[in-house]
Amino acid sequence: MIRQLDWRAFGAMTRLELLLATRRLENLFVTLALPAVVLIFLAIGPVLPADGPEGRVGIAVAVVLTVALMATGLVSLAIATAYERGYGVLKRLRGSPLPVTALLGAKAVAVLVTFAVQIVLVGLLAMVLGWSPRDGPVTAIATAAPWLMLGALCFCALGLLLAGLLRPEAVLAAANGLFVVAVLLGGVVIPVDQLPGPLGLAVSILPPALVAELLRDTLGGSTANGLHAAMLSAWTTGLITAAATTFRTEP
Repeated sequence: MIRQLDWRAFGAMTRLELLLATRRLENLFVTLALPAVVLIFLAIGPVLPADGPEGRVGIAVAVVLTVALMATGLVSLAIATAYERGYGVLKRLRGSPLPVTALLGAKAVAVLVTFAVQIVLVGLLAMVLGWSPRDGPVTAIATAAPWLMLGALCFCALGLLLAGLLRPEAVLAAANGLFVVAVLLGGVVIPVDQLPGPLGLAVSILPPALVAELLRDTLGGSTANGLHAAMLSAWTTGLITAAATTFRTEP
């Protein structure tokens, strides 16, 4: 159990993480501007199909929210944390009342708050672009909320796992590389059933494709695929465990 003093310290650490996030211009671009730009491009461009019950904008919402999860939980969090570790900031923070796992938890909570803002902005912009799901935007997002939360935790854990194991320069390359590959070939923009057989089969069990498929289902008014949900839960549990047990605060 975390004592009352520790909960206050946890809250202070979370507020600090949110404050630092607002002061990083590149972080603000990735978390706020990038999803909006991608949504507009996909909604009005020829990349996505225009047919289906959800239409092009509806498909774009699922894609953009998946991209936002990866950009915020994987890229931004991994790179910022890696450089904090490299500069010795995390080592000095070990003198606080919080254990390392709580320090990592504060970072994850700050990411979840940031992502909540992203959801609101993406939803509002999508409605301006013509998104009108059958049960309404609020109901659609509420239905997808469990998978948004699970996906956020999954990518946060992956980002912290990279940040705790690799040098900052390696994290910079790995996080951005994984992001680009996942968006282009990971079943995010192009569904796994439209990828070449072996590639589609390989990526169908990975977190980016699982999150994208679950969001396509639930935002489109369908029931979440139980197998996809189980696999994403397993990935999230495994990555959280790995990040918590292997994270190093020393440079």
